[in-house]
Amino acid sequence: MLRAVRNMHFVSTTTRERAAVEPSHSTFRAYQLNDKTIRSLERIDIVSPTPIQKETLPLLLSGRDVIGQARTGSGKTLAFMLPALEQVNPRLPEVQVMVLTPTRELAVQIADVTEQIAPEQGITTVTIVGGRSDKPQKAELRRGVQVLIGTPGRILDLLNQGALALHQLRFLVLDEADTLLDKGFGPDVARIIRYTNRNRQTALFSATMPQWVEEAASRYLHNPERVAVDDGPIEDAQIDHVAVDIKHLHKHDVLRDLLDRRGDGSTIVFGRTKHGVRKLARKLERDGYPVSAIQGNMSQNARDRVMKNFRSGAVDILVATNVAARGLDIADVSLVINVDLPESSELLTHRIGRTGRMDREGMAITLLGSDDSGKWRKLKRDLPVTVIGGAWDDSAKLIRLQRDGKNGTRAQKQSGNNQPAVTAENRPERKQRGERKKYEAVCSSCGDTALVPFQPDPNRPVYCAECFTPRNRRSA
Repeated sequence: MLRAVRNMHFVSTTTRERAAVEPSHSTFRAYQLNDKTIRSLERIDIVSPTPIQKETLPLLLSGRDVIGQARTGSGKTLAFMLPALEQVNPRLPEVQVMVLTPTRELAVQIADVTEQIAPEQGITTVTIVGGRSDKPQKAELRRGVQVLIGTPGRILDLLNQGALALHQLRFLVLDEADTLLDKGFGPDVARIIRYTNRNRQTALFSATMPQWVEEAASRYLHNPERVAVDDGPIEDAQIDHVAVDIKHLHKHDVLRDLLDRRGDGSTIVFGRTKHGVRKLARKLERDGYPVSAIQGNMSQNARDRVMKNFRSGAVDILVATNVAARGLDIADVSLVINVDLPESSELLTHRIGRTGRMDREGMAITLLGSDDSGKWRKLKRDLPVTVIGGAWDDSAKLIRLQRDGKNGTRAQKQSGNNQPAVTAENRPERKQRGERKKYEAVCSSCGDTALVPFQPDPNRPVYCAECFTPRNRRSA
């Protein structure tokens, strides 16, 4: 897999003050953390801090406000949660730490990490998100909690009802700040912060940090220290991003060819609208692909179920709106396909960043139809990495890649695998539109031999057309 060019520029400073307080040790025992925190970290085999943790822990533990930038999966949650928990008084049954996130899934993910550290210190945590009844959330708040993690809409609703008080808040975190401070969430975030006291400490984290985010954040932070570690949004990830001009071809036909060649690991297919994602997932499901969809109109229980199946590998293709692009840490995503372009280069960067995690190689493929050229030129101009351009050769199903628009082929590459390039000697006959290769498999339900439109995985059940239903797919 080709390496993408890495040319991200960070707004980062390293002051003498930071150098003076930054420890050079490589374990958490070098920091001013209590013994119970250290024991909790060691119990879950976390010993050495990541780069973002090394940079931000001394600052946050010393009481400084921080603006931190690092890609998802870099350890941002512990970077802000460890110093936050140090400020909590377990004997005070009031909210003292609040983490705001743009999505329910990210709130649950942060809460899962926190629950591995906080209980040993006698600290209770509550997750406040929409999509589910607020009665259990209110009951937990009445019992008394110290750490609140949630999304702005539901938190503001409970504040307006008088069911939540933030006058004892000591530590505020805005995670995925570029989304929280944008026009969609920004007004609600501003209203929530007005309920807090001015003496709080504030940390702001994001994988992308446009200048307008820092300008917006200046209203909420006091003399913040800016930290940007070397593992930026897709800076050090082994990701190829290929933009494919499919000209007159139908995107669904090209998508199916890509999914047939997807190889190991999971795949995320990004669409633009909730309706479009639901429709695309249904079409792929009818075609026999192991697919689930996630979008904002689903109930929280349904979204949790989809993410659980995707993380476990029970379903290896996820069709999603941008709700899955923000902050979710799923290590084994090997392929991202953008069927529809997002609204901004920041969102595209977040989508691409779902692959290439934990030092693994990844690929992102953006499909460009005849109506996408103008929007793509604008998005590409602001992307943090160079994109490989190419055209789809329908007869050979190849992506012909060119580097930076220069003449001459950079590489010829089968989408999603390492098969040799097709030449005049081994080129297959052109298939009629709609005709697709079939693979022989044994149905896991009835035992009959069946032809399926994808390469069967020997470790997963396969069903013939008569036996395949959404129910047995979910149980696979």
